[in-house]
Amino acid sequence: MTFIRTTPPRPVDVTAVFPQLAPLARPATRLHPRRGAPTPHDSSIGGPLLWPAGEPWPHCDAPHEGGGHSLVAVRLEQRVRAREAAHPDGVSSYTPEEREILEQIDWDQERPDGPVPLLPVAQLYVRDVPVLRPPGQADLLQVLWCPLDHPDLYMPKTAVVWRSADAVTDILTSPPEPLDVAWEEYVPEPCVLAPEQITEYPNSLELSQELREQLGDWSRWQAADAGVDSSYAPHLESYYRSNLSVAPGWKAGGWPQWGYTDPSPRQCPACDTAMDALLTIATFESDGNDHSWIPYEDQAAASSTDHDHSDVRRPTGVQIGSGYKMQLYACPTTPEHPHLELMQ
Repeated sequence: MTFIRTTPPRPVDVTAVFPQLAPLARPATRLHPRRGAPTPHDSSIGGPLLWPAGEPWPHCDAPHEGGGHSLVAVRLEQRVRAREAAHPDGVSSYTPEEREILEQIDWDQERPDGPVPLLPVAQLYVRDVPVLRPPGQADLLQVLWCPLDHPDLYMPKTAVVWRSADAVTDILTSPPEPLDVAWEEYVPEPCVLAPEQITEYPNSLELSQELREQLGDWSRWQAADAGVDSSYAPHLESYYRSNLSVAPGWKAGGWPQWGYTDPSPRQCPACDTAMDALLTIATFESDGNDHSWIPYEDQAAASSTDHDHSDVRRPTGVQIGSGYKMQLYACPTTPEHPHLELMQ
């Protein structure tokens, strides 16, 4: 890893105010994606996968909805943005060769017939993301998805693959791609990662009614000398959700965020075991309510209005729905069981 990101300590030790939360602590890994040039041997978002040359590449054969853009055009735009970010002064938007390619592209395409090759979304090595619990000797998680919408799901359909990195001796260097069509919001910008281990607590919607009422009791916060500004007194549950419970952005493990829907049971479809949060795929790394989670190294850029810093908030270019999160869940006893997807 060539860079680090450091989340500031939480403004309050919430377990000192509410000891009942201590047993509910869960480890999570904030991924902190930033645009770069990952290799198959790196943990990444949108980067090349360590995929065996002799293993079939996964495809989506479900019905697709709507059209999209040429993947060639989307990839070209990504390269231009990366070049401009690396050389913000004196670099033209397109080379003559790129302009020629653009002129030959039909940007708006009809949806394809037949199976669609999946695109790489995330590759996470356990050495970088120790919160993962792989099966057997596996030490690598790979997530792919279909870059098109489906009639029954307003987010991409995903595939989850666990493998042992040492078992891959011959890497597939040119995986199939849906070159004809893709939704631009489903084509992640290639990103390197700066994984950071943190501790999370449940969203307040997952707490008992008694504990939620205690969260809203200003006198308890005062008695614990928590140092919370009195202006938050009418909104203590919201303060807890935004600052003390669940981190924003891309992450592995931890607690799920809620809000688009209320909490609901996530049971393994194969064995009915309660499932654990595996991966959160976020549109944004932060929003207007969670500034305390912005890493020290990004705070200056996050407060800047300079367009060159816009990738700090949405580095991957991914958009889920109208700006939501996609959460993947895995069976804790048998990770090979089918996973679940949920939008929040």
